[in-house]
Amino acid sequence: MITPQASCTDINESGLIPFQEAQKTISESIQSLEDRQKIAIETAKSRCLAEDIISPMNVPRHNNSAVDGYALHSADLPKANQSITLIIQATVLAGEIVSTVCKVGHCIRIMTGAAMPKGLDTVIMQEHCERIDNTIRIDDRHHTGQNVRLAGEDLKADSLVLQAGKYLCPADIGLLASLGIAEVSVKRKLRIAIASTGNEISAISTPLAEGNIYDSNRYSLLAALDRADIEVFNLGIIKDDTADLLKTFNDAADYADVIISSGGVSVGEADFTKAALKSEGQIDFWKVAVKPGRPIAFGKIKNCDFFGLPGNPVAVLVTFYQFVLPALEKKLGLINKPIAPTFKAKSLEDIRKRVGRTEIQRGIVSQSSSGELQVTTGKQGSGILSSMSLANAFIILRDEQASVKKGDFVEVQLFSTL
Repeated sequence: MITPQASCTDINESGLIPFQEAQKTISESIQSLEDRQKIAIETAKSRCLAEDIISPMNVPRHNNSAVDGYALHSADLPKANQSITLIIQATVLAGEIVSTVCKVGHCIRIMTGAAMPKGLDTVIMQEHCERIDNTIRIDDRHHTGQNVRLAGEDLKADSLVLQAGKYLCPADIGLLASLGIAEVSVKRKLRIAIASTGNEISAISTPLAEGNIYDSNRYSLLAALDRADIEVFNLGIIKDDTADLLKTFNDAADYADVIISSGGVSVGEADFTKAALKSEGQIDFWKVAVKPGRPIAFGKIKNCDFFGLPGNPVAVLVTFYQFVLPALEKKLGLINKPIAPTFKAKSLEDIRKRVGRTEIQRGIVSQSSSGELQVTTGKQGSGILSSMSLANAFIILRDEQASVKKGDFVEVQLFSTL
């Protein structure tokens, strides 16, 4: 009788930790960068703001007109069921300041964005009045303060505009420009070293030897890490040699904040990455109850965070988005960009699922004619990279979830939100 050894099919395998516990362990271990740099705002999109931005002035600076029309004293507005005629005293364009005082029974022609003349508090849209020569006639449909933008309505002087840790988007850049701010302090770029490991891995520019496979994992990670706030160091392919792995990882740990490798973290005799990490670093865990992605290692080499991802191409991307990306964004100090939200979608087919581990399947989410989100699946093997290319979402089936019946609602995470 053969006694089976522990394998990836075992729910209660020794050393296996739950999906959410792995996420929590990583999050509690990650420390945010302290280093910062000053950069021009035109290069600051998608960077992490390192300082609070306090408004140096009111925005807008003056009360101004929201429309093209006529500014007047609200005391001159007609009573109910009445109309009045006002004399046009002057004209003010955007960027101009009118110093003359508007007389009672008069109004001032004003353009959108122009500062309100002193003492005037109401603007009548030009389409809502009747102009005759140098006068306008208005009726009783108007009220005090209409069509006037107040000074500080957008931002008040000395108020908090943007909080440190903000992931700067295009609107933030425009906001900074509206305050006359030309440079901001941001967290420096996160330095990440990536490598593929294994004797069977071939560079894509070389002829493929018998029994070998091309290195796709490194290129998936290069694309996933192509961000303005990250600097990538490509370590290439490292062969299965403990000494080479140790030297490469130790050297990288001297300049990188994070090392990400793929392959070599399972239980086989050729899984050198885990052995190297055990020898020279620290392993917090290396088996997670998740499919695909069970053999994922997390730890440290020197002061550098280390992620040892599985060798299977789909498992690399699944574990990157579920474990690595949230950690990188915490390390960058981002406060407003947590891991992507999830939504409920109706499954259009049965999905087999074992209780006791999280399963992350690839799905295609669409919208029904009634507007309801719905999802289908395809081939789910962890080596079938085309399943990621064809999909547009992850289907996340939590530990306690059993098999799904057609018509049940499942949790989905759209790739576009990642």
